[in-house]
Amino acid sequence: MRKGIVPLAVFITLVVFLGIGLTLNPRELPSPLVDKPVPTFTLPQLSEPQKTLSAQDMLGKVWMLNVWASWCVACRIEHPVLVELSKTDPSLLIYGLNYKDKRDDALKWLARGGNPYRASLSDTQGLVGIDLGVYGVPETFIIDKQGVIRHKQIGPITPEVLQDTILPLMRKLGA
Repeated sequence: MRKGIVPLAVFITLVVFLGIGLTLNPRELPSPLVDKPVPTFTLPQLSEPQKTLSAQDMLGKVWMLNVWASWCVACRIEHPVLVELSKTDPSLLIYGLNYKDKRDDALKWLARGGNPYRASLSDTQGLVGIDLGVYGVPETFIIDKQGVIRHKQIGPITPEVLQDTILPLMRKLGA
């Protein structure tokens, strides 16, 4: 009888951890960068590569950084939501980070689907994406006036996520 207690206890422990894991939302992976300063970067703008934009340029503003790529299937779901947002609330600062993409492909994609971004930055090597801890595209960061990341959205922004999470947070931060 005593021999069976240890395997039974191990089995019960595993079942408890599995049960807890199944209740978690995979889109809510914790990010070590939330509540920390956005990594320092200076990148060329996609539409005008001779112009750059840096994290320093954004201090004093609440802004959204949306990581996207023309090859990203999930970005096709999210893109119309961002285009509509940029039309309905043009005061919101939405910037793109074009991730590991070819410039011509990205520009064609924006020309076809609309361009919701004040500027889209070109991260062809994915180095800024690495600094941001990007798991995959799309991902979106909400950054406050002090340059601190306040939220990370993994996966496409849906109308529900936009209305329930992102817009209330951006308004709370002073956007």
